[in-house]
Amino acid sequence: MAITASLVKELRERTGLGMMECKKALVETDGDIEAAIDNLRKASGLKAAKKAGRTAAEGVIVTRNTDDNSLVMMLEINSETDFVARDENFLNFANKVADVAFEKKEADVAKLMSEGLEAEREALVQKIGENISVRRIVFVGGEGSVAAAYVHGGRIASAVELKGGTAELAKDIAMHVAAINPQYVSPEAIPADVLEREKEVVRAQSEGSGKPAEIIEKMMVGRINKFKAEISLTEQPFVKDPDVKVGVLAKNGGAEVVGFTRYEVGEGIEKEEVDFAEEVAAAAKGNA
Repeated sequence: MAITASLVKELRERTGLGMMECKKALVETDGDIEAAIDNLRKASGLKAAKKAGRTAAEGVIVTRNTDDNSLVMMLEINSETDFVARDENFLNFANKVADVAFEKKEADVAKLMSEGLEAEREALVQKIGENISVRRIVFVGGEGSVAAAYVHGGRIASAVELKGGTAELAKDIAMHVAAINPQYVSPEAIPADVLEREKEVVRAQSEGSGKPAEIIEKMMVGRINKFKAEISLTEQPFVKDPDVKVGVLAKNGGAEVVGFTRYEVGEGIEKEEVDFAEEVAAAAKGNA
């Protein structure tokens, strides 16, 4: 696979390491950026790498919930610019789509838009002059559950489902999820392949320390336990009271965390960055 400048740039942005080091790592893995990150972590002691995909797309996240707080819906709708994301026409359309989706309990975007909403979207595109797309919808909770959502600035939102407890407790935990971004509900929920991948990195780093095998084993156990706690919601210190873990907070409130979903506007969508100085210079040459 060709090692492009953009691939090297992404690896540099995610690791903070030098260009030549990143290029070499990509060559060794034939352009596999995740494998390159693993190798760089093993070789350099790099603790972690930033997630792929910059938050480039604009838009809003809209939520809805049932009166009995058993079910929550989150919907993301995108625009090309933040200016349009704050436009009244765009927001009215986003809310209408959310209302229809929640009423029909429809999470399939294609099916939802086929209910006459696609024509409205196209008309709005023509009026505003920007592409607008309904990206994703998720429902969290259900009969017998306690669910709540928290939205920060319309751009980051999370929904939490509890067994027992109150909507206020669920919203507090949803706020934590929005702020801290855990990856899994609990250590037990972490997939085996995720743990194995981290173990390989820790093992490679530990073996280079020159310490005895039994000490290395203890180091590995400690590092893996710390890793599991850092990415697990129930093991994280609660954002509003760091002396209490989220799992304990839920238990004290008579609840158990069943699941959560976190949305961030544009995550994973990469929009082309325009170098305006370069664009103007190119235009000037063309007119010369």
